[in-house]
Amino acid sequence: MKMINQIRVCIAENHAIVRAGLKVLLASQSEIKIVGEAVNRKTAFEIAKQQRPNLFLMDLDLGGESAVDFLAELLRACEAKAILVTGVANEEQVHRAIQAGATGVVYTDEDPEILIRAIKKVHAGEAWLSRSLTASALSQLRTAYARKTELDPKSAKIASLTAREREIVALLASGIDRKKIAERLFVSEATVRNHLTSIFGKLGLSSQFDLVFFAQRHGLDKPSGARQMSAS
Repeated sequence: MKMINQIRVCIAENHAIVRAGLKVLLASQSEIKIVGEAVNRKTAFEIAKQQRPNLFLMDLDLGGESAVDFLAELLRACEAKAILVTGVANEEQVHRAIQAGATGVVYTDEDPEILIRAIKKVHAGEAWLSRSLTASALSQLRTAYARKTELDPKSAKIASLTAREREIVALLASGIDRKKIAERLFVSEATVRNHLTSIFGKLGLSSQFDLVFFAQRHGLDKPSGARQMSAS
């Protein structure tokens, strides 16, 4: 008989009735094995150390403590994953849990079969989020990127360079003149000049000296493996 590679689950929930319901639900699944029940931070870490679960089913509030505050450390302790099982529709807390390492979120008013599917998907390396949460998370990422761009305009300028432009910057910074760059890239010198005009405009620079200095300062003077191969 073929052995089943079971998913080792720890239920981290300090409400006894909820734990009981989860145990009944999970007991019906041959692929899932409950290896512990944690009611606070202390017992969660004890189970992580002793039982090495693959997955934690976490409530946001665990024994009067916010599970978000120690979730990342807990998951590192046994290289586990986590699904947030909560009745709290507080997006800020849910987002914090995701940032701390939770790769799934299931609300307690959802169908029990949803949790089973989420456990299997997360264990397999996928994320499990509702459509609304996914849209919200993407919105936050876009906002964070926009803020970073505002705070770090040089990064935005560098990101605007094309792959060919970055290649030319690296070659120029390594001491190769325009003629040899054209030969190496199998293009005309006029094409190289056009690329440099575009590069100067994107980076807000006015001379080749400034470009070489900028490249060295921001790590653009190191050609990639692909460039090194083409140069050999």
